[in-house]
Amino acid sequence: MFTGIVATTGKVRTSQALEDGVRLTIEAGSLDLSDVAIGDSIACNGVCLTVIEVGADSFSVEVSRETLNCTAGLAGNNPLNLEKALRLADRLGGHLVSGHVDGVGEVLKFEPIGESHELVIRAPQELAKYIARKGSVAVDGVSLTTNWVNGPEFSINLIPHTIEVTTFKHLAAGSRVNLEVDLIARYVERMLSMSEDIQNMT
Repeated sequence: MFTGIVATTGKVRTSQALEDGVRLTIEAGSLDLSDVAIGDSIACNGVCLTVIEVGADSFSVEVSRETLNCTAGLAGNNPLNLEKALRLADRLGGHLVSGHVDGVGEVLKFEPIGESHELVIRAPQELAKYIARKGSVAVDGVSLTTNWVNGPEFSINLIPHTIEVTTFKHLAAGSRVNLEVDLIARYVERMLSMSEDIQNMT
């Protein structure tokens, strides 16, 4: 489990093809690896990955072909938002993020507005119902609050600090980003559907 508060950015140092995926060695940037052990989870652009090796300034993970097919940004030399898993004593500064990407969105607009930037994203149609105005959504692992929602499209206001400490400075129209909708929205839908099923059975 994560909070969506990115600790630092890193990038893929090496990529080794496996039979059904890749092994990535990721430069950790300023991420403190002193308490990271093999088997721990680190979110990379919002994708929860398991550490299989730890170095002085890098860590390695294995990514399945299925994960590569369902996410964006893990191939090549792309910058990555990094966050270690949430500990029980940590502050929950963002919102609960599982690291299980729900879909890949497309950036429609990324433009400055005063000192901030407006980010407009088109989500996959099937995710639109989970994205609400002033609700939470994780974009490439970053916990954000929506401004407006119009069908599958939604906007976010990014303050200068968020752009400075994340990979968002590299975004442009056409960029693909990992999206994870709010866990609460998922559970509310499940409870409502179960309630309807029970009513139909009686």
